[in-house]
Amino acid sequence: MIAVSTPIAKKIPKQLEIHGDVRVDDYYWLNNRENPEVISYLKQENEYYQAKTAHTKEFQENLFQEMKARIKEDDSSVPYKRNGYWYITRYETGKEYPIYSRKKEVLEAEEEIMFNVNLMAEEHEYYSLNGISISPDNTLASFGTDTIARRQYVIQIKNLATGELFEDKIDNTTGGSIWANDNKTFFYTKKDPVTLRSNKIYKHVLGTSSEDDELVFHETDETFNTYVYKTKSKKYIIIGSNSTLTSEYRILSADDPNGTFAIFSPRTRGLEYSIYHFGKDFYVLTNKDGATNFKLMKTSENATSSENWKEYLAHREDVLLEDIEIFKEYLVISERDNGLNKMKITRWDGKASYYLPFTSETYVAFPYVNLDYDTETLRYLYNSMTAPYSIIDFDMRTKEKTVLKQLEVLGGQFKEENYRSERLWATARDGAKIPISLVYHKNTKLDGSSPLLQYAYGSYGATIDPNFSSARLSLLDRGFIYAIAHIRGGEYLGRPWYENGKLLNKKNTFTDFIDCSKHLIEQKYTSSDHLYAWGGSAGGLLIGAVVNMAPELYHGVIAAVPFVDVVTTMLDDSIPLTTGEYDEWGNPNEKAYYDYMLSYSPYDNVKAQAYPNMYVSTGLHDSQVQYWEPAKWVAKLRELKTDQNLLYLNTNMDAGHGGASGRFEALRETAKEYAFILDLAGKEHL
Repeated sequence: MIAVSTPIAKKIPKQLEIHGDVRVDDYYWLNNRENPEVISYLKQENEYYQAKTAHTKEFQENLFQEMKARIKEDDSSVPYKRNGYWYITRYETGKEYPIYSRKKEVLEAEEEIMFNVNLMAEEHEYYSLNGISISPDNTLASFGTDTIARRQYVIQIKNLATGELFEDKIDNTTGGSIWANDNKTFFYTKKDPVTLRSNKIYKHVLGTSSEDDELVFHETDETFNTYVYKTKSKKYIIIGSNSTLTSEYRILSADDPNGTFAIFSPRTRGLEYSIYHFGKDFYVLTNKDGATNFKLMKTSENATSSENWKEYLAHREDVLLEDIEIFKEYLVISERDNGLNKMKITRWDGKASYYLPFTSETYVAFPYVNLDYDTETLRYLYNSMTAPYSIIDFDMRTKEKTVLKQLEVLGGQFKEENYRSERLWATARDGAKIPISLVYHKNTKLDGSSPLLQYAYGSYGATIDPNFSSARLSLLDRGFIYAIAHIRGGEYLGRPWYENGKLLNKKNTFTDFIDCSKHLIEQKYTSSDHLYAWGGSAGGLLIGAVVNMAPELYHGVIAAVPFVDVVTTMLDDSIPLTTGEYDEWGNPNEKAYYDYMLSYSPYDNVKAQAYPNMYVSTGLHDSQVQYWEPAKWVAKLRELKTDQNLLYLNTNMDAGHGGASGRFEALRETAKEYAFILDLAGKEHL
């Protein structure tokens, strides 16, 4: 390795006091991206990282090319039909960005290119296009673009017949918009310019200035976000407002864009619901009346408040009702039973009811793009940790299935039968059984000598499913075992699994991960000399807490865009997303939550001890986790850690939370992460 001096951040003590408790933050000054000294420090860290990993540069490039070579460059999506057009997303060889196109009525028709994002992105380091919305008469498309990576999109309108862009631009939006049925009015969501909270719904009419757009809804509760969409029936425009614990909707006939939105059912703290329109009724997926795992209710479109809801599918203690898909003759129910996806198909007339058959123990299956009401075909996606995803059309009447597409893994090396997947159950310290999904090459030794990368997220009820990854093959083919720990804080085992890993139960998330690691070691899948941990964002908080609590278990860890300065961030309601997080982490303005949060916050609990080898990444423009959190954390680790292990901070000076915007450039970050642990594991030469 190249000899280079370790970056040392200067210390400027700042006292932070609340509830009579004083914390001294020596690195608070890093919270100012406009300060040249901050940029200088981040660049020093980058230079240090580059110098210390110079010996892996060629390996990183080889990994990148290896992963890229598995991807079909001239790939295209399975076409779906909507309102008389087939819509297709495709890629061209050597190009980073998608091309969005359509064909009228039949797939043999001439291709009409709506957006070639490769051309649109030419002048930008970062470019994201989202929210393409086609007017009901198929002539106009509204869309959003972000060139900074702060997820603040500019909405524009394109005439699809002429290719002309309208002059009007609407800034600081979520990117998406919803057309009313008059083909000239659409609704969109604006963000608070400081906190980036989605808080206002506006109405825009073609031919008028966006400065004159009418504010139709303002979400004033800082713990809520708002958004707008159209029902599958195309009859209603819906404004949704959600916090972690509470939902509320407003509805308006899509034929009457100048009308007034009516509240579907007023918000009640702790009551969550989502709505689906069919015929003259709404179906309501809700946790009403203590239905922790949710139930399905039904109500007339003319009497929508909660006292009118009638039970349609009862709540079950052991099965999570996740979603429904409505067709003219069928209802498809998506469930999660013991961690596994299930899809139940029922005819409205009651003549048939059955589950799609799945046999593997680590599969993932869920409905895909199903825009058409009047069809007997359910389109769904299926994959497992050993099998690339397939998009399948299933005839709900005949039960025949047609595989429309299976992801191609190029290069001629991948064979599904060369890999094994399984599910283990670790016992947590409080007796809970924690599922772990594993995948490895069939030749990998299971005697404790193999390297293992353990991944988890564990927040917001987000379920990390055991999906296939072609990039992951670069680890598996070099003898790594890959494990997903389905820890509390996610929803893998239902809503109670989430409830037991949030707020004042948050430490279960961290101890579950540690107990899974111990189980994997005890069962001889790996050893502490060969165990690696990886998490990002809130999963980076997990990694930060774990290395404070049990650093001896891991040889190396990866913390991507980690949320590690929990207390200070949650006390600063000017930071994007903070107020909406109170129901997840607690509000530290209340002493009980402050004390609990302070007891696990990774930054606040760094201490003089040996830490594993660590690779930490962030983005200067990250809107989700501000760059200064990992920067401060690394600075404090450098000051206090007692070991000589590696510690790297790599800041992308151009990108935000999601990293690079191109489909291949994003693999370069994966190559850096993989190179870090493969180098530590002595697998760089393979």
